[in-house]
Amino acid sequence: MSSQIIPVEPFDYVVFGGTGDLAERKLLPALYHRQIEGQFTEPTRIIGASRSALSDEEFRKFADTALKEHLKPGEYDDAQVKTFLDRLFYVSVDAKSDGGWDKLKKLLDDGKDRVRAFYLAVSPAIFGAISEKIRDHKLITKSTRIVVEKPIGRDLASALELNDTIGKVFKEEQIFRIDHYLGKETVQNLMALRFANALYEPLWNAQYIDHVQISVAESVGLEGRAGYYDTAGALRDMVQNHILQLLCLVAMEVPSSLDSEAVRDEKLKVLRALKPINDRNVEQMTVRGQYRAGASAGGPVKGYLEELEGGVSNTETFVAIKAEINNWRWAGVPFYIRTGKRLTSRMSEIVITFKPIPHNIFENAAGRITANQLIIRLQPDEGVKQSLMIKDPGPGGMRLRNVSLDMSFAEAFNVRNPDAYERLLMDVIRSNQTLFMRRDEVEAAWRWVDPILKGWETTGQLAQGYTAGTWGPSQSIALIERDGRTWHEG
Repeated sequence: MSSQIIPVEPFDYVVFGGTGDLAERKLLPALYHRQIEGQFTEPTRIIGASRSALSDEEFRKFADTALKEHLKPGEYDDAQVKTFLDRLFYVSVDAKSDGGWDKLKKLLDDGKDRVRAFYLAVSPAIFGAISEKIRDHKLITKSTRIVVEKPIGRDLASALELNDTIGKVFKEEQIFRIDHYLGKETVQNLMALRFANALYEPLWNAQYIDHVQISVAESVGLEGRAGYYDTAGALRDMVQNHILQLLCLVAMEVPSSLDSEAVRDEKLKVLRALKPINDRNVEQMTVRGQYRAGASAGGPVKGYLEELEGGVSNTETFVAIKAEINNWRWAGVPFYIRTGKRLTSRMSEIVITFKPIPHNIFENAAGRITANQLIIRLQPDEGVKQSLMIKDPGPGGMRLRNVSLDMSFAEAFNVRNPDAYERLLMDVIRSNQTLFMRRDEVEAAWRWVDPILKGWETTGQLAQGYTAGTWGPSQSIALIERDGRTWHEG
């Protein structure tokens, strides 16, 4: 089975931070894959931009090395790579001065009629400066878009300031706030499951669903991000963006269409309906954790403070929250969310647990009846499982067993699963905003997260230690088990 590839119109993609980690690991390989899938229309160019003084040829060598390192075996094709490298160019520019901007303008003027996308794969601290330089050097055309990476601020005030700064230069429909989680195939299949099948939507409410779990677990530690991470923590780094977006897709009402505004309107309603968590209830509704020395990937690993090289910090590397949505559909249904570093394994999943049957007609000898679950696995091994109770085959009476209807994307479709960035990068060129966050979404998320941060500070809630290679602090287990439920772990 193969998917239909729809080519996009010719474009110039300018990647600020073109020699950085994100460009090397994700953006360049993603664009290469889109080329070999036949999605580019000529003439199309990719332009790296950063402060480093490189020639076009040196940038092409950098890109070639990146492809060799980050493509999977068999994906590096000499002829395709040559075509890809030939479309690469490089300009040395300084976000805080006028150096190099005239050269960039001259290069872009050769393609005035193409779609022009600026990808800011740089620190948010210079988003505003780059936006203003783009405006001052008259690089904005009617077909220009700008892509900004998270974090969009570190609290509501800074998010408002950043959105204002970019908004003074670009119209809202030109701004693409990217969250790569929304580009994952399984995330989009969540919408297909809900809205393209008669099976689930009638049951998708408080009458039939007992609770929802959203887990995003990482087995790695800081990976050289100590400077950023210690000022952010798990709540800012993962919950405010990735996890709240997943929660919105699970909980939103049926949009009138898949139009970007219709979808984002419904997500916004969910964010605004979240029950506040503040200093009055933060200790009951949240758990903070910080990993200590332990074992991961078969070997010993340092604790968080050791990775900070003897630093003192209360920054959380793990957070669990019991969230509630104050509306008719979800009244009384808890959403348990958790994320952390140095956990048992790398895993992202959404678990929908349905309510138990109202009356058991089977004898005790038949065995225990467990609640049905819908498990949407985002990574690894993307797929969907639906657990059901069936009769164990054979004579000897009624014996019940819980089994799963298991659909693995890799096995079902026998095609390469595109990286999330591949889809999102092309959606920018198409000007399709559906999978990108609107300004009011970002700000609504911060309006819910800010009181949690302030509540932690006011109450002095400490990050509880947990051993690396486990599922987090024991307090997170208590958070869900005091409600008579348990975390799904596999």
